[in-house]
Amino acid sequence: MTRVIDTLLDVASDYDAIVFDQWGVLHNGSTPYSGAVDCLRTLHRKGHRMAVLSNSGKRSTPNAGRIQAMGFDAGLFEHVMTSGEALWTEIAAGQIRETVFFAVERSVGDATSWAQGLDISLCDNIDGADAILLMGLPDGSQIEAWKGILDTALSKDLPVFCTNPDRSSPRADGLVLSPGALAFAYKDMGGRVRFYGKPHLPVFETLQDVLGSKQLLMVGDSLEHDIAGAQSAGWDSLLIEGGLYADAFETGDAETTLAALVTEKKTRAPTFRMRQIR
Repeated sequence: MTRVIDTLLDVASDYDAIVFDQWGVLHNGSTPYSGAVDCLRTLHRKGHRMAVLSNSGKRSTPNAGRIQAMGFDAGLFEHVMTSGEALWTEIAAGQIRETVFFAVERSVGDATSWAQGLDISLCDNIDGADAILLMGLPDGSQIEAWKGILDTALSKDLPVFCTNPDRSSPRADGLVLSPGALAFAYKDMGGRVRFYGKPHLPVFETLQDVLGSKQLLMVGDSLEHDIAGAQSAGWDSLLIEGGLYADAFETGDAETTLAALVTEKKTRAPTFRMRQIR
């Protein structure tokens, strides 16, 4: 049964390191959640090791910078691992044969910044591409608006490299469509998709090797990505109720809500749960 905890300090000493998701856990995309900065400062002061594992299409360095800009001290995290970093590393190592990518990004310039240092090219016309780089979606995107791109990609049998498997993400004003939704739509059409990030095991194993730790706790707000991925890696997990599922937990009994979500998502229950980091 999932144990309810009041603060991370209740269990922190049981683990070699604590790994945090970003959106819905540390911040809402704009500002840190109340109490999150103070909690992590306390954990750090008491000697607990911490890292970040994020389904972000961007590389680790800009994500670390964004976290710091929100008020999280630079020295809090030993490592910031992102799904975008995982794909970049594979391409840099020559493990990806495609070299011309049609980029789908949240903001203009994201893909160009991400691709620095790689021997690849980005194109604006999908007809000239041999793959799609799906690292973000502009705010307000709807899947229907991308149907033409997906149809063309399917007709050309283009693979999609998705560096953010999340279907939706929490923002200050609610949930927004995330790249995973588009990737799964393409997969449902019969297209080829390679996912990077949670819940896929390699990114968990990579971070575990970097940390050199055995007993790890994953703190996340997605049963499908954070919790399921941690479970497949043999980590314990803590679900934050105030992130992706905030609306569901607002009404009714929390234990009943969690049971319903576990059934709906076809996952297993987390080790722990709490409303928000503190």
